[in-house]
Amino acid sequence: MTPNRRTLLHAGVGVTATFASATFAGQSPGSRDLRSPKALLADDAESRAVAAQDFGHIVHRQPRAVCKPATSGEVADILRWAREQGLRVAARGQGHATYGRAMAEDGIVMDLGALATIHRIEPDRVVVDAGATWHKVVDATLAKGLVPPVLTNYLELSVGGTLAVGGIGGSSSRHGLQTDQVLELDVVTGEGAELTCSPTSHAELFDAVRAGLAQCALITRATLRLMRAPERVRRFQLSYPDLASLTADQGRVLDEARFDQLQGAVVPDGAGGWRYQLEAGVFYDSNMPPDDKALLADLADKREIVSDLGFGDDANAFAKLEKLLRSNGQWFNPHPWLLTYLPGSNALQIASDVIAGQSSDDLGPFGRITYYPMFTDGCRTPLLRLPDERVVFPFNLIRIPASAETANADRQVVRNRAVYDRIRGAGGMLYPVSALAMSSQDWADHFGARWSLLGEARRRHDPGGILTPGYDLF
Repeated sequence: MTPNRRTLLHAGVGVTATFASATFAGQSPGSRDLRSPKALLADDAESRAVAAQDFGHIVHRQPRAVCKPATSGEVADILRWAREQGLRVAARGQGHATYGRAMAEDGIVMDLGALATIHRIEPDRVVVDAGATWHKVVDATLAKGLVPPVLTNYLELSVGGTLAVGGIGGSSSRHGLQTDQVLELDVVTGEGAELTCSPTSHAELFDAVRAGLAQCALITRATLRLMRAPERVRRFQLSYPDLASLTADQGRVLDEARFDQLQGAVVPDGAGGWRYQLEAGVFYDSNMPPDDKALLADLADKREIVSDLGFGDDANAFAKLEKLLRSNGQWFNPHPWLLTYLPGSNALQIASDVIAGQSSDDLGPFGRITYYPMFTDGCRTPLLRLPDERVVFPFNLIRIPASAETANADRQVVRNRAVYDRIRGAGGMLYPVSALAMSSQDWADHFGARWSLLGEARRRHDPGGILTPGYDLF
C-alpha cells in the first residue's frame, strides 16, 4: 500500500481509495475535512490484528476496521458515521487493558495515539491531548519545574485511558485520583457532538466522563492541575515477618503523614513463601535532604534505602522492569490481573484470607500483591467507587506468568471472579481494569446509587449505545 492510500470500507468490502478523492458531498477541497469518515478507516489484516489484542492477552475481538484520527473533528466524523451504520466504537490509547475493554468486535477501534500534542503549560495547569502518555506529560512539565500531583507507577499509559477509569498512584492518599486533578475536558459524545465540560459547564457530563468507562463520550483533550515538582525522591523499603505487622506500620506512617508516597506489597520470596514490604518515598530538594532517622523511627528494624533519584528518573523507574519483561517475553504473556479496594476496617482479614489461597506460581517470578492504605479525603470523582470509609486499601493481584499458557490464564480469570465476590461481599470495590467478566447487573451493583448518573448520561449523549462495548455495561 502506498503512503497516500488506505483501505476504504464500502458495504463491508475493502477497496482502495486515495485520500484526495474522498471528499464530503458539497465540500470544496479547501474545506475542513478532505477525507470522508470511511476514508479514515483501515481494514487491512495487520491493523485489525493489533486492535484485536491488548496487554492482557486473554480476550481477542476482531474489529471491522481501525481508525487513527488526527483531530477531534475526525473523531466526531467517525462517531456520527458509525452511529448511522449501527457500528460500535471503542477508543484505544496504549492498549494496556487486560480484558478486552478497548475492543469492538465487528466494530471500529479508535486508536487515539496520533492525538498526543501538549498544547500549553501554565504555572498551575497543562493542556494535553488524550492520546499522549503520562511519560510525555512529565517530561514536558518537569522542564518547567512542574508535575501532575498524581502519577501512575507506569507512565506509558495514555492520559485519556487513565481518566476513563480513575488513575491511582502513590500520592493518591494526599491528592486523590488522577480524575480529581482534571480542570476541564474536551470530549466527543456518542452522537458525534464536540463539547467542553468542566465543573461549571456541562457539569453532569464532566462527572459522567471521569471514571465513566467511556460509556457516553470519548475524551480528546484534558486540562490538568499541576504542582511544583520536587527535585529528588528518596525511596525506602521496609521488610516485615507477616501481614499484620506490615499493616500496623503502614497505618502508623499514614496517620503521621511521614511520606509523600506510601505503597506496599506481598511478593514471592523464592522459597514458596512471601515477603511483606512497606514501600515509601519522600520528596525533597537537594539543599534540604530528608531526616532518615525521623522518617524511620519506631518502624521495622530490617530496612534499606532502595534508591535516591531525580524526580523524573524515579517516576519512570518501572521502565526498567518493562525492559526486562519485554526481553524475556513475559510482557507478551497473559496478564489476568485483579485490582480492588478493601475497606480499612477489615482489610487485614480479607487480604489474609485471599493471600492464603494464592501461590507464587499464580503470580509468576515478577508478580506481586499490592497492599497499602490510603486516605479517601481527596477522592471526589463521583463514578470512582470506593468503600465508604476514610481509609481504604488498594489490593491488587498483579500476575505476570512465566508462561503463555492459555489454560492457566483462564483459570486465573475464574479465580478472579471468586476473589472479587469475596471482596464485594465484605464491602470492597472493584477497580474496573480487572480481568474478569461482569454482567450488566454486576455493573449496576458496582456503581450503586451512582448507576443512574451514568445511565442518564448514556441515554442523553450516546442514545445509540455505540461506545465502548467491551465493558458490557448496558
